[in-house]
Amino acid sequence: MSIPVPADAKPVLVISSHVVRGSVGNRTVVFALETLGHPVWSVPTIILPWHPGHGPATRIVPPSEQFESLMQDLERAPWLSEIGAIITGYLGHADQALPIARLVQKIRTINPDVLYLCDPVIGDEKGLYVPEATAIAIRDHLMPLADIATPNRFELSWLTGVPLEDNKALMEAALDAGPATMLITSAYPLMNGSIGNLLLTPTLALLAEHRRVDGPTNGLGDLTAAVLLSRKLNGYSEEKMLQSTAAAVFEIMARSAKRGADELMLVADASSLHTPMAMVQMRRLVHPTKGLRA
Repeated sequence: MSIPVPADAKPVLVISSHVVRGSVGNRTVVFALETLGHPVWSVPTIILPWHPGHGPATRIVPPSEQFESLMQDLERAPWLSEIGAIITGYLGHADQALPIARLVQKIRTINPDVLYLCDPVIGDEKGLYVPEATAIAIRDHLMPLADIATPNRFELSWLTGVPLEDNKALMEAALDAGPATMLITSAYPLMNGSIGNLLLTPTLALLAEHRRVDGPTNGLGDLTAAVLLSRKLNGYSEEKMLQSTAAAVFEIMARSAKRGADELMLVADASSLHTPMAMVQMRRLVHPTKGLRA
């Protein structure tokens, strides 16, 4: 059962990429959050006609000085106290990280309880797909400010500079990466033919597994971050937050794949955001700091 969003829910500030066609970046995060009842402020870091995975295309990146001016405008906005949470994703340029960090810090001076989720969108199993300077800027300026981070295991390995060959290594790296709560996607499953999502908090280590399905993968990280943030804001327990997030994302991907779509079909499957029915196997792992089962 989903927990209803309060009528006076505070807006979420979303800073990520924008595509004309498709379900990635801000297109995914904003749709998911608004569908789940959260007002949104949205800032594009880059404009693309489609996801780069579909082929080369024009990239419109705001000039660094204009982007910084926009962030400064938001810092002095009279409505800044409205913001209840922040989520950042793909950056169009390394120079964007520091102005974003300053805005996060400004919002925190007004609302110390603001929740900041950093989705460090920098790469996958093939390596970095952003310039190294951008990845470094995210690592050095944004990750240290985050309450929650949602890297995939390849991103976490790059951010920490260590190979991650099992879930124990993933958890130890997550502790070193900074944010108190981290959801690592593409974690190691314990069941054959499955995919794992590992949530590490200061006291819990939880693994959610679901079967592997070949389907559209672009935007899955964006969707995971948005749904996880919504569940957190709505007061879900850590276990329910992970289970419900993994189920919603898997269900939408599986249904999109069944239709033969090349993008996540968020509008058609919006109900899955609220009440996913997909089966997810939940496990409690040994927390690396305690040596005890959480």
